Amino acid sequence: MATKALNFKMDESDIQDMKEVAGVFNMSVTDLVKTAVKNYVDELKKDPFYRLTANAKDASAEEREEVLAEIEGMSDEDLQIASVKRFTF
Repeated sequence: MATKALNFKMDESDIQDMKEVAGVFNMSVTDLVKTAVKNYVDELKKDPFYRLTANAKDASAEEREEVLAEIEGMSDEDLQIASVKRFTF
């Protein structure tokens, strides 16, 4: 997999915190940031909104709007898992 550079700005105090934490755990700030971002993205991918809309990119603009409007009208209760089925092959 190719590696690319990414630049971003942060408050100086946040950078200092990252340096301190990285130092305690004997790791580079780069590794700390990469791990933190990966963990955060993995958590976001578990979010029901993401899971319901991730496949919408193949839909037309009208279909996307319809799906998003339907999702926005749902309550937390609507998004609860109602049942689980397991298939074994």
